[in-house]
Amino acid sequence: MKNVSQPTTLTQPLKRITVLDALRGFALLGVILMHMLQNFGIFEVSVEQAQTRFPEIDKTIQWIGSNLIMGRFINIFAFLFGLSFFIQMDRAAKKGIDFRKRFIWRMFILLLIGVVGHSFYSIEIISIYAVFGLLLIPLYSLRNWSLLLLASLLLIGTPRAIQSSIHNSNLKAQTAEKQTESGSPEAREIPAHIQNPSFINSVKHNYAERFEGKLNYQFGMYGRGYLTFALFILGLVVGRIRFFETLGERKRRNLFLFVGFAVAALFVNWIESLFPAVEVRSLMRPGDEYIPAMMLVVKTLGDLNLVFFSAALGMGFIILYNTSSFSKYLDVLSPYGRMALTNYEMQGVIGAILFSAWAFGSVFSSWGATELFVFGIIIFVLQILLSRIWLKYFLYGPLEWLWRSGTYLKWQALKKRKS
Repeated sequence: MKNVSQPTTLTQPLKRITVLDALRGFALLGVILMHMLQNFGIFEVSVEQAQTRFPEIDKTIQWIGSNLIMGRFINIFAFLFGLSFFIQMDRAAKKGIDFRKRFIWRMFILLLIGVVGHSFYSIEIISIYAVFGLLLIPLYSLRNWSLLLLASLLLIGTPRAIQSSIHNSNLKAQTAEKQTESGSPEAREIPAHIQNPSFINSVKHNYAERFEGKLNYQFGMYGRGYLTFALFILGLVVGRIRFFETLGERKRRNLFLFVGFAVAALFVNWIESLFPAVEVRSLMRPGDEYIPAMMLVVKTLGDLNLVFFSAALGMGFIILYNTSSFSKYLDVLSPYGRMALTNYEMQGVIGAILFSAWAFGSVFSSWGATELFVFGIIIFVLQILLSRIWLKYFLYGPLEWLWRSGTYLKWQALKKRKS
C-alpha cells in the first residue's frame, strides 16, 4: 500500500492512504455514469420519442445502471466521508488538538459549496453531507457498539417505520371528513425556467421547486438520507478499528469479507424476490394512500441489498488494488480521488451545461443511454487527466484548497515546491 510524504503540522498535507483516494475516484466513476443516465436530474427540455440509435444496447446499459450502479457507488462515497471524518479527528488528537470546532466550521464551508452546487443541479449531495458531518460530532465520543446499534436502526428503516405509522394514523383520522374536489383542474402554468430558459430561472426553480423534493427524498419516508447517515457512522467505526491500516497484511481477511458481503447481497436479493413487486418510490409522495407493512419490508431489503453490494464492490476494488498486477492500473484513480470535491462539483456543472434548457439540453436530452454512458466515461477520463496534470504542480485541487484555506481562515500553500 503506497503512501506519500508526511507533514509536521496539522495545516500541512497529511500522509495519505492512497487506496482511499483510488477508491473515492472509483466511486465517482459510478456517480457520473448514473447521473448521465438520469440527465443529472434535469428535465427542462421536452424531447419527442425518437428512434434510438442503439435500442438493444440501451436496454443493457439501463439494466447495468439500475442493477449494478445506482445507489451502490454513492454508498462507497458516503462511507469514505465518515472514514475521513475519523482520520481528521484522530490525527488532530494525536497532535493534542481538539478538532471539533474546526470541523464544524469546515462543514459550514462545505454546506456553502453544496448550496452553490445545488444552483446548477438539484440532485447534488454535498449539502446533505455537510449536515451529516455536523451530526457526527456528538457521536464521536460514543462507543462502537452504540454506533453500530444506531447504524443498524437506520439501515432497517426505523425512521421510515415511524413516519409511515404516523401517516397511516392520520389517514384514519381524516377518513370521516375527507373532502372531494369539485370542478375541472386548473391548467398548470408553464414554469419560467422552461418558458424563458436562463441560468437564473433554472437556479430559482432548483430552490423554489426542487429543494423541497430533495429534502423529502432524503428525510421523508423514502429515507435515502438515513441510509447515507448509517454509512457515515459505519465509516467512523471502520476508521476506529484501523481497518485500512492493515490492508496489506490481512489479505485473507479481505477476501473473506468480499465473499461474505457478496453472499449477503445475493441472499438478501433472493429474499426480496420472494415478495410481490411493489413500487417503493410511491413512498416519496404517498398522498392519501395507506402504506402497507410489506412495502416497508421490501424497501428495507432493497436498502440492505445496496449496502452489501456496495461493501462487496469496495472490498473487491481493495483486493485488486493490493495486488501488484492491478495496483499500477487502479492507482491512476488516486489523483482523481484526491480532488474528489473539485471533480464532483465539476461533474455537476458539466451536467447542468449538457442538459439544461439554457445551454445544450435540446441536444443531449435526446441522447440514448448508450451515448450518455460512453460520454460519461469520456468526461471521467478527461477529469483523470486534468487531475494528474494539476497535481503535478499543486498540492490540492482548487476547491480542496479553498476549503482548506477557509477551514483555517488562512491562505494555504497551493503550489508544490521545486525540489
